[in-house]
Amino acid sequence: MTYIISEPCIDIKDKSCIDVCPVDCIHEFDRMLVIDPEECIDCGACEPECPVEAIFPEDALPDKWQPFVKINYAFPEGAAVINALVEQYATEHDVHNEPPE
Repeated sequence: MTYIISEPCIDIKDKSCIDVCPVDCIHEFDRMLVIDPEECIDCGACEPECPVEAIFPEDALPDKWQPFVKINYAFPEGAAVINALVEQYATEHDVHNEPPE
């Protein structure tokens, strides 16, 4: 199992989770952060740090955000693939997140 970053991260990209990750498995892309599932050690350090509650253990990811499993697992395919998948999701679901105050 790994952790998954989901919809609330789109356009927010708060990097608190990056700072606490002991294996540097969280990476920044155009509109969101993504966890490399091959590097993630399932420590859970990132989850409580996310101010928009976008990080979930894969088996606890809400059904409505299941497309983010594919997005996070696309890490080995590179930025172009991830950015395209995120853009497609954001367009289809009319995502316009704003940072918390």
